Amino acid sequence: MHDKNQAPTPDRSSKDEHLESYRSDASGQPMTTNMGLKINDANNSLKAGVRGATLLEDFMLREKINHFDHERIPERIVHARGSAAHGVFELYEAIPEFTKAGIFNDTSRKTPVFTRFSTVAGSKGSPDLARDVRGFAVKFYTEEGVWDLVGNNMPIFFIQDAMKFPDLIHSVKPEPDREIPQAASAHDTFYDFVSLTPETLHNHIWVMSDRAIPRSLRMMEGFGIHTFRMINDRGEAHFVRFHWKPVLGVHSVTWDEAVKINGADPDFHRRDLWDAIDAGQYPEWELGLQIIPEADEHKFEFDLLDATKLIPEEMVPVKIVGKMTLNRNPDNFFAETEQVAFLPTHLVPGLDFSNDPLLQGRLFSYRDTQLSRLGSVNFEQIPINQSVTAAHNNQRDGHMQMQIPKGKTAYFPNTLGGGCPYLTQISEGAFESFTERIDGNKIRARSESFVDYFSQPALFYRSLKDWEKAHVADAYTFELGKCTYKHIQQRMLWMIKQIDEALAKEVAEGLGMDVPDTIDQPINQAIGADADVEKQQPGEKKIYLDKSAALSQTHLKSDTIATRQIAVLAADGFDGDDFTAMSEALKAKNAMVKIVAPHGGTITCSKGHEHEVFAAIMTTESVLFDAVYVPGGKQSVEALLKKAKYKKFVNEAFKHCKAIATDGAGEKLLDATFAGDHKDDAAVFVDGSPKDFIKAIAQHRNYDRMEVAKMVPA
Repeated sequence: MHDKNQAPTPDRSSKDEHLESYRSDASGQPMTTNMGLKINDANNSLKAGVRGATLLEDFMLREKINHFDHERIPERIVHARGSAAHGVFELYEAIPEFTKAGIFNDTSRKTPVFTRFSTVAGSKGSPDLARDVRGFAVKFYTEEGVWDLVGNNMPIFFIQDAMKFPDLIHSVKPEPDREIPQAASAHDTFYDFVSLTPETLHNHIWVMSDRAIPRSLRMMEGFGIHTFRMINDRGEAHFVRFHWKPVLGVHSVTWDEAVKINGADPDFHRRDLWDAIDAGQYPEWELGLQIIPEADEHKFEFDLLDATKLIPEEMVPVKIVGKMTLNRNPDNFFAETEQVAFLPTHLVPGLDFSNDPLLQGRLFSYRDTQLSRLGSVNFEQIPINQSVTAAHNNQRDGHMQMQIPKGKTAYFPNTLGGGCPYLTQISEGAFESFTERIDGNKIRARSESFVDYFSQPALFYRSLKDWEKAHVADAYTFELGKCTYKHIQQRMLWMIKQIDEALAKEVAEGLGMDVPDTIDQPINQAIGADADVEKQQPGEKKIYLDKSAALSQTHLKSDTIATRQIAVLAADGFDGDDFTAMSEALKAKNAMVKIVAPHGGTITCSKGHEHEVFAAIMTTESVLFDAVYVPGGKQSVEALLKKAKYKKFVNEAFKHCKAIATDGAGEKLLDATFAGDHKDDAAVFVDGSPKDFIKAIAQHRNYDRMEVAKMVPA
């Protein structure tokens, strides 16, 4: 079995070798036109005299301007803002009893992957820390073809049928009359839709939770969302749901931090991913499977085909089968991250779809949207999208055809081409769709088994810790407070009440409203004009499980502090011995130690050694760091006390429940900030051991502090 704890060497994969011929490097090369014609002047257009009109025959100008005019492709309707990286997937153990897919049966493989993370609602120019779902899409370049696992960082989706997807997105996008707000769901049109569409409640409460504002793209889970099928070589099928479990644990920031990070560094997530890989701190996720025999399809109190429902891990454990490691940043953002095209229809033998109506609609939508974005049926020939296995078929021509097909025939069957390309037997690796008996009337309707909108949102909320619940209540209060129509707020309060009455009451108090006992009309009337509305009304929420530990982020922590950003507040004269002991202990755990000084350049410690400054205090913010350390040294601390922003820096770290450590005179900065309120805090260490500080950082936050921290001025 592969050692789970050993990161693979970032060697060039087969996909990298395949791409090599497409890479270009202008170092030491003459400038040319696109056809290789050498250029002697790239600064002046061809004119009739030095002050004359530009000539139509200036093909160099026309080529340059024409290319510039077309440099941008239309951004994605959703998931427009993305970050990505190359890596490998390695299998821990073969699972032939479930699937014949080679990627799940050959433990010697290092399958190349390209993974793209993204926000959903905002434009390409929106900030990283919007409260939003995050896309989590993985392209596996397998030896049998490309497999795209296109999911999110939440295990469910807002809607049950793809027919509603345009409505969902139109509601959350900027309102069309004003084109505001950008990358935000806190507005009337979104809540008008949600309050009329109760199937959205489960995904919606996840978005109101801390899952919607991750600390890092490297510290969030990923899910395939839908129920898929795995098929073994005997033709037997199992249902499966896919999970990505981050080795670094699952961590988030607070809303207050997110707002400030968006101002201090709107590229925070993108920069974090790039810098970690650049530093050799490769992010890793283990791939887990929830596998359900076909015979057990109907044994649950929810429908496996309903994308708004998750399968609690207590009911179906997650089987860990392999690990993905992202170990190389893209060479070019546009060519790779922007042009990559993910399609759920990209499958390999041994995998297949289910009849999930949301998934079924996605199978149509993704190809359609890539054609719109990339402009041609040949988008799969773009290097980042190409399979590592050669493609051979009779599809020809089209805009931006990049291949040169040889031969007389482009049809099948044929004799003039020797019958090629020929068909392959299933036993030789050809794709086979699962043989499923389908009987039923042609009908436009929703299954009554999908009509349970409150049970799983309630399970999610019950499973959260008190501090997580408080964040959910704050998020609902903020979002609904941005709505201007009282009837929308009242409908939403009634809906929240169906999840949890105490939660609804807390949100209502924040809005200065009462929770309504009833609403004027039955919910879910939008299911269809001729639908039996009574049959679409949910009953009381079911409690088939009191709590699911995996739904709380406290269950998903990690003991590592690798890549955590530690701010060292110091000035000339700081204690060199204190700093060296703490810095070496932190770096030994792969944390990033960064000095924040009164000025840029370098500062000198008590030992007379110069130390490089990461940032001047006026150019950075506390919210960009995970923990704070103040070394001793009277001269240094006195210099810090002269800058008011250092008190603000420490105050915000305390307010956001982060670990803080000081040595010697460093405590004076805490005393000046808190007047002693920090004395009994479990994550504030005065002359404490590096070991204790490291342990507190690994816990991410001391949320026992939250009630106290609310009273600390920002």
